Amino acid sequence: MSRIGKRPITVPAKVQVTIDGTKVAVKGPKGELSRQLPANVTVTQEGDTLQVTRRDDTRTSRQLHGLSRTLVANMVEGVSQGFQRRLEIQGVGYRAAVQGRNLVLNMGYSHQVQIEPPDGIQFAVENNTNVIVTGYDKEIVGNTAAKIRAVRPPEPYKGKGIRYAGEVVRRKAGKTGKGGKK
Repeated sequence: MSRIGKRPITVPAKVQVTIDGTKVAVKGPKGELSRQLPANVTVTQEGDTLQVTRRDDTRTSRQLHGLSRTLVANMVEGVSQGFQRRLEIQGVGYRAAVQGRNLVLNMGYSHQVQIEPPDGIQFAVENNTNVIVTGYDKEIVGNTAAKIRAVRPPEPYKGKGIRYAGEVVRRKAGKTGKGGKK
């Protein structure tokens, strides 16, 4: 039995869960999410808990058991509390700002980079160098943060660029400057 898959999911009081066969819909104060789960997995609701079980013991069912439980748990957490991803900008002259809903990045290019948020995503900027991506769908929050980071990933010599908060960038030594072939 999957250790993750057999853990029950507690549903907060302000969240409503609707199960229709293999389709699970979750509605809460932050938003509404739905997902079609694989046929090998069933979701049952008993009071304020959800239980994810697998139909048989085949390899694919075992693989999808823990995944399905985690996806449903992320849906419940997202519509009740939401998710956020923090990014840090390092480098002289590199900065971010929010104009309307869009995120505007000055990253040393000849032009500003504008990123338009998908539905359910909000941007916030602190001190011109800290970007916060918030939303209720964990997958979209992570993908949006990855797109922002891809504008200028951190480089290994000086560490300039956009990185996740807490990300450790491995640094290289660079050239020594003297000596060489004659």
